[in-house]
Amino acid sequence: MSANVQPRASFTVMEHSTAEDWVAIGTCFGPFAQHLPDRILAHLRLLAGDHGGFAVDRLTHSLQTASRAHRAGEDEEYVVCALLHDIGDTLGSFNHADIAAAIVRPFVSEQNLWMVEKHAIFQGYYFFHHIGLDRNMRDRFRGHPYFAATARFCEIYDSPAFDPAGETMPLDAFEPMVRRVFFAPKRSAFDGV
Repeated sequence: MSANVQPRASFTVMEHSTAEDWVAIGTCFGPFAQHLPDRILAHLRLLAGDHGGFAVDRLTHSLQTASRAHRAGEDEEYVVCALLHDIGDTLGSFNHADIAAAIVRPFVSEQNLWMVEKHAIFQGYYFFHHIGLDRNMRDRFRGHPYFAATARFCEIYDSPAFDPAGETMPLDAFEPMVRRVFFAPKRSAFDGV
């Protein structure tokens, strides 16, 4: 087989697949999975120039959030979660936190996953009352083991990261962290199914 031609499965209906088909698929999956960090970084770049009415564009906000977490000494996984917390904005206009959580789920701790998944509700504490929503919506999670950590993330990293003059490390500074966090999953996407 030529180096440029990848093996392909022969089935057209999944229930007709064979073990040999799955070997062909598996052969392609490894190299594809290795490029996940490249796809994540490329998707983050899509946030550049998209201000959505904010003082900074969405990429700058993400970089500022991660810069603040990095400077405060948070661990690498946390910093990457801070960087990616709004990556879902482009495709999940009404559920961006769910998109971000789905991306990080196999690679991060339960606490960091919960923080990413719930940050939009917790961030609402700072503005929901201006748009006719309950700013205390996050209180429905009060008592959850990760409540305080998520409130802290929004208060000291996410909420103040809309400053045109704020420290904004370049995306390249975070690239090695993204590559390390997404090197191998901590759990399968199919765990608990």
